[in-house]
Amino acid sequence: MKTKTLKKPLLRLFFVLLAFFLCSAVPPAGAVEDAAKTGLTEANSEKDTPTASNRISREGLNIEFLAGPAGSRADGVGELMEGTTAEVAFRITEEKTGKPVRGLYPVAYMDMAAGGAESQCKDRVGLYLQGLVGIRPLIDLNSYFVMVMNQDPTIAVIDPILGIQGRTNLYAQVILKRAGADWAKTEDQKRLFVSMPVADMVALVDLEQFVVTYNIPAGEMPTRVVLQADEKYLWVGNDHKNASKSGVTVIDVEKRQSVASIPTGPGHHEIALSADDRYAFVTNRDGGTVSVIDVQTLKKVRDLKLGPRPIALSYSALSKSLYVADGETGEIAVVDNDLKVATRIRTAPGLGPLGVSQDGRWAVAINPAANAVYVIDTSTNQRVHTVPIEGRPFRLAFSGAFAYVRTLETEYVHMINLSQLDRVGPPPVTRFQAGKLAPGKVPNLSVAATMVQAPGEAAMLVVSPADTTVYYYMEGMNAPMGNFRNYGHLPRAVQVVDRTLKERQPGVYSAKVRIPMAGDYDVAFLLDSPVMLECFSVSAKANPALAKKRAAPLAVEYLVKERRIKAGEKVPLRFRLTDPATGQPLGDLQDVTVLYYPSSGGHRNETPARHVGDGIYEADLELRLPQAYYVYVASRSKKMPYGKLPYISLIGVRGAASQTTGAAGKE
Repeated sequence: MKTKTLKKPLLRLFFVLLAFFLCSAVPPAGAVEDAAKTGLTEANSEKDTPTASNRISREGLNIEFLAGPAGSRADGVGELMEGTTAEVAFRITEEKTGKPVRGLYPVAYMDMAAGGAESQCKDRVGLYLQGLVGIRPLIDLNSYFVMVMNQDPTIAVIDPILGIQGRTNLYAQVILKRAGADWAKTEDQKRLFVSMPVADMVALVDLEQFVVTYNIPAGEMPTRVVLQADEKYLWVGNDHKNASKSGVTVIDVEKRQSVASIPTGPGHHEIALSADDRYAFVTNRDGGTVSVIDVQTLKKVRDLKLGPRPIALSYSALSKSLYVADGETGEIAVVDNDLKVATRIRTAPGLGPLGVSQDGRWAVAINPAANAVYVIDTSTNQRVHTVPIEGRPFRLAFSGAFAYVRTLETEYVHMINLSQLDRVGPPPVTRFQAGKLAPGKVPNLSVAATMVQAPGEAAMLVVSPADTTVYYYMEGMNAPMGNFRNYGHLPRAVQVVDRTLKERQPGVYSAKVRIPMAGDYDVAFLLDSPVMLECFSVSAKANPALAKKRAAPLAVEYLVKERRIKAGEKVPLRFRLTDPATGQPLGDLQDVTVLYYPSSGGHRNETPARHVGDGIYEADLELRLPQAYYVYVASRSKKMPYGKLPYISLIGVRGAASQTTGAAGKE
């Protein structure tokens, strides 16, 4: 089963009916003004205001469409250009008073212009909203990307909308230096930080281009990463066996470099920050302490001895308290704003993860040993519920309405209704099946989140590593609505990159998008209250720089007839490199290299390739393990790093390899 589009079904049905009604009726009268006459002096903020607009007045509202290059105010450039990031916005004000209208939920699409016919623009909206396979706009301002951290050193970026073949698309693939462990993204959805324990680095991923731009040294064994609310510092937990090297590394986000290395104590480190970013709290699992670090001075000010094995912690901005779970004693210590223990809440030994709901009202701790979930009211710091959940609960996530609990020994995800927690009696618990295999079937589960809320929706994305699949569950359903295949990789964690329209300023609903090509665009705008469907227009000019880039300097053809190779033996891989413009073979490259690694994320191997004639290169590979391998080709002189050229997958097998030419097949 695959998802057609990841939007609420009732909302989509409503908009389908709306589009049908409006497209069939005579278009309502409305005043359309040229924004060039009015300028942008009415903008709420110079920082976030694009540079061109269309405007209509209808149903008591002024709706102004604005579009320009992201950061255009600073750049002084107002024209959209293909291949660049644009900011599009709808500023909605009351027609009579000019006051911003807040709390709306607009839907918008951009597509190549339909010959200037507004009716054609509106007709196409009805097709988009039906979720028909292969019928989708060029730019969807209501969508997002699903990012899947794999066990090998890659991150898959999946477009969740069905393509023409009825499948979701692998939009991009981010190649890391080593396999990732945890990640954190900035609020503007432009940067992602990925810890790589084996590389002793944190990768900085550009979320507009989906490429690694920097590898930042982050101490030894960097694992957990947490970004401050003000995004000044990234906190990295260093899980080094040597106590003197075990602690946290602090990275300045703007400078992209480490500014402090603070030893805190032995063991794995979980990290939380106070709501005002005054203190950073770091658990030392094997040291029996929680270190308190002053963020201003980057100095440790105190070690709190809260129990012999502090295993999890979370901060509630509502109660201004830190909640620390101890796995050995089963106590949850509540630390107040003065760094004193306000109370201790007794549960049972074996505590695991602990988290706080999005509104800060409820703290939830799970106990795999006792098959129980404990709910704490942060307004009273009292345990109000003990919820039995069989199958060793081990993962926790929150949406606005539910606490999601994943079990290690079953394929089920349980949901606790947060709105029922302040009532007498046990809260209702429902569940759904996320795959056919339990997560415990896979070793070395990631510390990163395996469940994440879909942007703007009452829905959750859930990774099932054993099924190598990501499931999409919408709240209120009995089962997931769909799933995403992961293209042969073993998924470990899931994240989203939000591209949806959001109210960034009062009455201004905006999003950043990448303009795929030059030309004239229709921009369809839908609103549910008041009901309206309108079309605007914008143009993007050709990008001279892209014309040069389109002429790719290199093309690869893998000369492989049999992908099953005997594990443990060296075999030659052959491939031909050609000039894409002429098709002529390129046999004079001295820096061609091949990178290959197992899908399980093991050791990366890099080997040079030698030219054997007619543009054909050969590299000796040794697939040591009986599993799938990913193989990439690069040439520094041609400015083609790993990931720019198509890759090939090979499979190491036990016993005799195929009697054909193996991976060294010739034409």
